[in-house]
Amino acid sequence: MDLSGKTVVLTGASAGIGAATALELSQAGCNLVLTSRRMEKLEALAATLPGPSALLAADIAESDVPEQLLRLAKERFGRVDVVINNAGVMAVGTMDTIDLDAVSYMIRVNFEAVVRSSYVFAREFRGQSSGAIINVSSISAYLISRAGGVYGGLKHALEAFTQSLRIELAGTGVKVGTIAPGSTSSEMFDRMMAAAKVEAPVALDPQDVARAIRFMLEQPDRANIARLALYPQGEGH
Repeated sequence: MDLSGKTVVLTGASAGIGAATALELSQAGCNLVLTSRRMEKLEALAATLPGPSALLAADIAESDVPEQLLRLAKERFGRVDVVINNAGVMAVGTMDTIDLDAVSYMIRVNFEAVVRSSYVFAREFRGQSSGAIINVSSISAYLISRAGGVYGGLKHALEAFTQSLRIELAGTGVKVGTIAPGSTSSEMFDRMMAAAKVEAPVALDPQDVARAIRFMLEQPDRANIARLALYPQGEGH
């Protein structure tokens, strides 16, 4: 895909992987539709981008947000070519310490919202016989940990859902895949390390993940990277 002039919808855009991906794709010539809960963060990010962007401050857990993003993309740029479902939260803990309300919200953001967004944009892309859906997973999808069962389970479910959607859309011109980063420096990662009171491991930079997402998108029409796992060098899982 030649990214110049393509319109990309990106969730969880205000920081970390989302902000790095916005910059990477803007530099590639993309029009961007960016969403997160914090408008001030979105505005600050948009001011640093070389290309055009449209902003929507919203909670992706709300069921109508994917349709709002689709409408905004078409109103501002005429069409949409890519959706990157990056928004996510993390709630971890043992059965005695886990916050069940936080778990419930995580289920809505990390899985239900991605399913809704994927289906909304998949229908649009199928109708135009082109498009790409990238869902941001995690290496936690492949690992089992004592306190991360729900988070990892949701990422595992996301992997299965995304591959099922890829199979359903095979032959339509629509590409579907996941990227699963390992430990990546971000607000969420820093909070997790602080809460665990452990020394943070050597981690990926968000820009590493952004470049990998661009690599996935720039493959020729005949090629679809269905799953990409990106580990920090030295991570021993």
